[in-house]
Amino acid sequence: MAKILVVDDEVGIRELLSEILRDEGHDVVLAENAGAARAAREAGRPDLVLLDIWMPDTDGVSLLKEWSASGQLTMPVVMMSGHATIDTAVEATKIGAVDFLEKPIGMQKLLAAVKYGLDHGRRPVAGLSLAAFPRSAPLKDLKKRLDQVAGGSAAILLRSAPGGIVELAARSLLVAGKTWIDLAADSNPLTLETLEAATGGVLYVEELTRLKGLQQKNLIFAAERLEKNRLHLVVGTEADASALAAQGWDESLLARLFPGRLGLPALTELKDEIPDIASHLLTQLVEAEEVPLRRFAVAAQNALRQHTWPGGYTELKAAIKSLALSALAEEIEAEDVYRLIAPANGGNATPGGFSAEMLELPLREAREMFERIYFEYHLNIDGSNMTRLAEKTGLERTHLYRKLKDLGLR
Repeated sequence: MAKILVVDDEVGIRELLSEILRDEGHDVVLAENAGAARAAREAGRPDLVLLDIWMPDTDGVSLLKEWSASGQLTMPVVMMSGHATIDTAVEATKIGAVDFLEKPIGMQKLLAAVKYGLDHGRRPVAGLSLAAFPRSAPLKDLKKRLDQVAGGSAAILLRSAPGGIVELAARSLLVAGKTWIDLAADSNPLTLETLEAATGGVLYVEELTRLKGLQQKNLIFAAERLEKNRLHLVVGTEADASALAAQGWDESLLARLFPGRLGLPALTELKDEIPDIASHLLTQLVEAEEVPLRRFAVAAQNALRQHTWPGGYTELKAAIKSLALSALAEEIEAEDVYRLIAPANGGNATPGGFSAEMLELPLREAREMFERIYFEYHLNIDGSNMTRLAEKTGLERTHLYRKLKDLGLR
């Protein structure tokens, strides 16, 4: 039978639902809050989640948003509440919930909702969006600006520096369960039927200058029919006015097609966000079962952060998949990263075998990066034994604990 995660802060409700579901032959995992639900979700993907809306630490709708944004909403979720409004239920459905149960929950309604949810089966992994980074000031600010522009214009032109995050921004406008169409991926004429079937979705072009003749006509055809089908058209470009004109895109035409415009940062401007972006991309690959279970060591995250990524977001995505496929252990180490990106440094040897990125850092940052690698290496070897680690490093235990805390190591 199915593995069902029940998330509710009331012990009586958890026990009641667990008893009913176990009597039906299901394997039930219980979580008393969002933190426990996250841990249970990380430990193993459930076949279905029964999720309470009102919880003390993080409410169920926020947790649903978090799973959706990070690509972890791959299982059907049924929301539960005794005080929710119609608006809350509608919001949860838009995010990706498949059903809603009002407390007190009768046994027949519970079993019907569970059957309905399980019949939906595994959900596809959603693409990574800006919503996955609520603690990043620049990405949070960019999402607010993008939402504001999208509220006033169905067609948006994203002015991007080389290596920008066009796809990451564009996917932020895609509602769960709606259609995503890459206009650059198809050379067939776009039809009214296709647009009607994509109602409420997003039409996307990563780089305007790469569109061929028919694809350009498809874009204009779609741009003139967005409102009727409640569609968003999001197009990125690194080109200036002269380069666009060479492709047949004069400024007056673009002004008519794209009343909404927004500038995007390059990946090099989001250096501190790269470890978080990389971790989310890796999670999505694991959830989609494209790679084995993998996670980044802290030192590997720092190595990714220090790389310049001349190919931008596309290069980063490709690198994450390559690292996940080639790593010999579940944890991806800094050495794995350096082995992959060293050719991008021109193949130049560096003193002591350190990466060129590390040697280009200010002394304080390079020292901190080395210390992370050094302590993480010894923690792995000694199994986090503080006594042996103190002896090896020559540090007094209190100083050692403070040093590990400052470096963000456990």
